[in-house]
Amino acid sequence: MTDTEAHGERPPPGDDRAFFGQPRGLVTLSGLEVWERFSFLGMQAILVLYFVDSVAHGGLGMADGTAASVSAAYGTLVYLVSVGGGWLADRILGSYRAVLWGGVLIAAGHYLMAVPAAWSTWAGLGLISAGTGLLKPNVSYMVGKLYRTRDERRDAGFALYYMAINIGSFLGPLVTGWLGDHASWHWGFSAAAFGMTLGLIQYVWGRRHLAGRDSAPEYALAPEPMRRAVRWMVLGAVVAAALATALSLAGRLTLGRFVDVLTVVSVAAPVVYFAVMFASPRVTPEERGRLRPYVVLFCASVVFNFILFQAYSTMILLAASNAESSIFGFDFPASWYTSALGAFEVALAPVVAAVWVRMGRRQPHASHKIAFGVVLGGLSFLLIVLPTSGHSGDHYTMAVWWIVGSYILLGLGDILLETSGLSASTKLAPRAFASQTMALWFLSLALANGIQAQTVKLYDKVSHPAYFGVNGAVAVAAGLAVIAAAPWLRRTMHPVH
Repeated sequence: MTDTEAHGERPPPGDDRAFFGQPRGLVTLSGLEVWERFSFLGMQAILVLYFVDSVAHGGLGMADGTAASVSAAYGTLVYLVSVGGGWLADRILGSYRAVLWGGVLIAAGHYLMAVPAAWSTWAGLGLISAGTGLLKPNVSYMVGKLYRTRDERRDAGFALYYMAINIGSFLGPLVTGWLGDHASWHWGFSAAAFGMTLGLIQYVWGRRHLAGRDSAPEYALAPEPMRRAVRWMVLGAVVAAALATALSLAGRLTLGRFVDVLTVVSVAAPVVYFAVMFASPRVTPEERGRLRPYVVLFCASVVFNFILFQAYSTMILLAASNAESSIFGFDFPASWYTSALGAFEVALAPVVAAVWVRMGRRQPHASHKIAFGVVLGGLSFLLIVLPTSGHSGDHYTMAVWWIVGSYILLGLGDILLETSGLSASTKLAPRAFASQTMALWFLSLALANGIQAQTVKLYDKVSHPAYFGVNGAVAVAAGLAVIAAAPWLRRTMHPVH
């Protein structure tokens, strides 16, 4: 065995099938994501409700549109920071350490949000944003490192990984939603903190099964440039915090302006990042050719996630104000609707994985899977047009099953798009930008949130049928456009199947 293999740089051998035919390291990474999603989505399921709740009841007293916009802006910040997380992993920390320290920051942020004070809410959201930026792009990249490029188990492995993390997506809102409804919002945030702590413990415990766990980053900076980079990052963070504080105290940096700035950055960042990657001399002509179809997949991800993320903003607000909150005589908090999304993905992911394994090389091309996901996302919004139409105002009640049906479509679309998109990213990534290309995929999520942060401002200004109908129709049209481009995508995405 070579030193490289001893340090876990290479994927495990093809006969490592200890976890439902998949490598053992998938258990460790899936376990971490179960708890990360438990904490992140458990918190997000009650965040917009916490924003709109009155100050007297422990909330922040925001209007619906403002609360949804701020929630989306928080999501924008989370995924914008992922660019820095990918760079730190590639050049300074390595993927394993980046994920570890990201988890520590996330846990610290949730513990801060458990403190019943406005300042701790904003400070906690800042720490969670920084931690998620370190963790998310790198843990997905580590899953890709468990497989060789042509391993046909890869897509099925990502589907199982996605099923596992959606267990956390299902359980998180159940726990935090119940606590937020029966105790206080901050007790819900405490549960999220506890979940992330458990995730960190099992991640460290199972590290022996992970590739690259003991090695330095592949493109590590030399010692002196590394020290200089760290000094500049610390200085930049201090200056940015001081400037933001000063502008806020002077009344120049309002919450609305901050949201607008994040939207502008979310548009500019991927444009600049793609330009840098295309122009880099370390990217070979063959790798550059694979980046072109990646731009199409990036845009498809933006459209779909623009719909998906509203499951935690406008859909929650719609459920809280216009949907039944009881089923078979059992009353439940509105935030539990988001658990339905996680439940459907848990149930559907192994079915999708089994179908792909059974079909083998006959399965649809990755571009088709992604396009079908976008179409399903659009249909999930178009379905909501039916029960929201024909009312003279916004004071009506729809049956539980309308939102449940919408989430079934959305959940299946999420499985098709995210598993194929994440898998394709690990295959299409230029070697010199490995973790950073995964960060670029997450920039599509930042852009989706950035667009959402502006669009949701219209939520309480236009009718519900118009809002959901227009957004859904745009998504369906985008998915059909990707299907039309499938022949070109199939030619240019080699070796992606």
